Amino acid sequence: MRRYSEHFDVREYVMFGAVTLAVMALCVCVGSVSIPLKEIGQVLWGTLCGESAPSGAHAAMILSIRIPRVLCVALEGASLSLAGAAMQGLLRNPLADGSTLGVSAGASLGAVLAIAFGISFPHLPFAGTMVMAILFAFLSLLLILALAWRMDSSLSTNTIILIGVIFSMFISSLINVIVTFASDRLHSITFWTMGSLSASTYPKALLLLICLLLAGGVIFAHASELNAFSLGEDTARHIGVNIRRTRLLILIAVSCLIGVCVAIGGMISFVGLVTPHMVRMIVGPNHKRLLPASLFGGAVFLMLADLAARILLDPIELPIGVVTSMVGAVVFIVIFLRTGEGGKHA
Repeated sequence: MRRYSEHFDVREYVMFGAVTLAVMALCVCVGSVSIPLKEIGQVLWGTLCGESAPSGAHAAMILSIRIPRVLCVALEGASLSLAGAAMQGLLRNPLADGSTLGVSAGASLGAVLAIAFGISFPHLPFAGTMVMAILFAFLSLLLILALAWRMDSSLSTNTIILIGVIFSMFISSLINVIVTFASDRLHSITFWTMGSLSASTYPKALLLLICLLLAGGVIFAHASELNAFSLGEDTARHIGVNIRRTRLLILIAVSCLIGVCVAIGGMISFVGLVTPHMVRMIVGPNHKRLLPASLFGGAVFLMLADLAARILLDPIELPIGVVTSMVGAVVFIVIFLRTGEGGKHA
C-alpha cells in the first residue's frame, strides 16, 4: 500500500510550482502569434526594473493580452479546483463539484439576471454580476442539499447528482426565459454562458487573487476538519469537530469562489471534478496535501485547456468551457463507473 506524508513539503511546492511556471511560460509564448521566451523575459525584465516601456507589437501583446489572460486562467483554475476538492471532502462524494451539483448553474442564473437587467453598484466594476453570482451559488447549494436530504437522509451520491442535474435543467430553462425577454443582450449572455476568459484584465486577476486568498484561507484552515469528515459526520463530531459551523464556513467559501469565477469567466465546468481526482492519485487523500496540490493542478489544467481552446481551430477561438466540458464529461463517466454506484442502482 502506498504511503503518503501528512503535510505538503518544500520539495513538492518546488516541483508543483516549477510545473505551473513552465505551463504559464508556454501559454504566454504560444498562440495565434508565437513569441520567443527570450523576448518575453526581456519585456518583463524591462517592465519590472522600471525601464522605458518596451515598444513593438509583441510587447503590447505580452503585457496587455497574454499575461493578464494567463493570470486570470491560472487563478480561476486554482479556485475552481480548490472548491471542488473541498466539496468532495465535505460531502464525502467523489462526484461533487460546482457543475455536477448545480451550484455553477445557480451562480450563472444570478449573473445572467445581473447582465440582463443591468444590476450594478456605482464605482464597483463587475460588482453587480459578482454579488448576484455568489448569492445565487450559495442559495442553490443550500437548496440542492436540502432537497437531497429530504429525499435521502444519507445524502448518497446518486441522490445529490440527480437533484443537481434536475436543478441545472430547471435553471437552464429559466435562463432561456430571461434571454427571451432580454434579446438585446443575447450575444453577450450566450457567449458568457459558454465560458471565456478572452476579456481578462489585471483588475480581474487581482479580484480572483483576493477571493482565492480569503475564501481559500478559510478552506485551508479547515483541512483537518475535512479529513475528519471523510470518516463520517458522527466520527467527526465525536472527535470535537463543530459540524454545523464547519459545514457553513466551507459552503460559504466554496460559494464565494464559484460565484466570483462564474462572474468573471462564465460557465467553466468540470475543473473542480477532474483536477482533485488527478492530484489525489499523486499526493493521496489527506486534505493537508490535497488542497495545495489541487491549487497547482487546477491552474495547470485550465491553462492547458485555454491553450487548446486558442490554438486547436486557429484563427477561431473555442470557448474554454467547451474544452473543459469535453474532458470533464469523459472523466465524469469514468469516475461514476469506478464508484460502482451506476451498477448498484441500475
